[in-house]
Amino acid sequence: MKIIKYLSLALILVIGVSQCKLPDNIDPKHPTEVPYYTLFTNALVGMVNQTEETSVNLNIQRLTCQYWQETTYFDESRYLYQDRKIPDGFTREYYRDALMDFQEAKNMLMDENYGGDPDEAKNMIAIIDICEVYSYQVLVDAFGNVPYTEALMGFENSAPVYDDAAAIYNDLLARLRNDLVSLNADYGSFGTADVMYNGDVASWKRFAASLLLRVGMRLSDVDAGKAGVAAKDAESAGLFTDQSQSGFVYYPGVVPHINRIWEGFRAGRKDFLPTNTIVDMMLAKEDGRIGKYFTMVDTSSNAEVEKFVYLGAVAGLDGAQSYNNFSNFQARFFDPAFEANMIDYVEVEFLLAEAAQRGFGVSGSAADHYNAAIEASFAYWEAEGVAEYLTQNPYDAANWKQSIGEQKWLALYNRGVEGLTEWKRLDYPQLNVPEGMVYGDIPLRMPYPYNEVQQNKNNYEAASAAIGGDETSTPIFWDVVPSPFK
Repeated sequence: MKIIKYLSLALILVIGVSQCKLPDNIDPKHPTEVPYYTLFTNALVGMVNQTEETSVNLNIQRLTCQYWQETTYFDESRYLYQDRKIPDGFTREYYRDALMDFQEAKNMLMDENYGGDPDEAKNMIAIIDICEVYSYQVLVDAFGNVPYTEALMGFENSAPVYDDAAAIYNDLLARLRNDLVSLNADYGSFGTADVMYNGDVASWKRFAASLLLRVGMRLSDVDAGKAGVAAKDAESAGLFTDQSQSGFVYYPGVVPHINRIWEGFRAGRKDFLPTNTIVDMMLAKEDGRIGKYFTMVDTSSNAEVEKFVYLGAVAGLDGAQSYNNFSNFQARFFDPAFEANMIDYVEVEFLLAEAAQRGFGVSGSAADHYNAAIEASFAYWEAEGVAEYLTQNPYDAANWKQSIGEQKWLALYNRGVEGLTEWKRLDYPQLNVPEGMVYGDIPLRMPYPYNEVQQNKNNYEAASAAIGGDETSTPIFWDVVPSPFK
């Protein structure tokens, strides 16, 4: 009896173990393998969110380029990176939340066991690569030399070398050219998993060409020949020709998928204000977009000032400033579904204006592209008076960096990452000097992540030495023209 009892128990265990291995017993709510399209969506959202981020723990580029000023806590507006370890958060979000998932999704699609349409897979791999290029350009433009060839290796190599920034740029150009060849609009891609273009391959091709133009034009002052070829190649490949084609991501508007400004102001927070840098410039230029960007403030308590005026907070002030005493942001920015802008037609037209001015062989004149950029910006913000504005602020070929630099900075408002990068390269507009500082204290790069000193010391020290020192005053390799304001 005991033997039969034990045999029966063993049989039950065997049957139980065997049934646990059946496909019917796989829990669909707790998958052990994430699909490639889910990884792509997560990575794309991660890239977009970090580029648009308002948290001072992760991204302070709107503050650094003086679009915004802090109210109660003002250290980050004065370029204090260390207390919050902002560079650590900035790199973590791009490498961990974007690039790692992009890489894993690409690996799945390249796997020989991938069972889908090979032509669609080729498109999807190219789209992922374009997004990787975008992320790496942001990282290089922020830091200089960064981990690239040995990045994302995990436990296999947790102390990657830092690649030369110029070499990374050369590779990014090559990758974009390959991606443009690979994309085939006759086939599909990610479909609804693509939160930017809903899988439309032709749109991604225009995005890639426009990004090629941006990457190439960054090199204008260090390698005009390479920049000119990239500009012509980008134009030939097919750039954005209308704002509707731009790289916008429209948030659903439901937590957690919400505009990052809404997130930054949720729960009644009032941490940020527009600066006097941008408000005063827009007033001086009689810019019709000012009422689309900012609200007016009631200053009736001050008899020397008009009752309702546009008034920006003092950029870089070493002290708190009251949210209620200054202009605020218009309601459009607080819409939880307000779109994120990765690269757009306005930016492309400004780049073409510069390319034409530099004699790079693109079609159209610098003045025509300059005008088209401003017209498109006014139209996007639904602002009036663009004809009068262009009359008052015409293109000045003799001072083209100032013309393009100032107008591009104004048009890039709310896009802190790109606004700061182009300010560094073009040196315009002239920013305000923060209290107790000099103009040269305004950062030209972000310090390397502070945890690298402990976790990747040798490579950190080598990278620091290679770029001329891990200082905020060290320019990125493409920033070789000295500022006229220092």
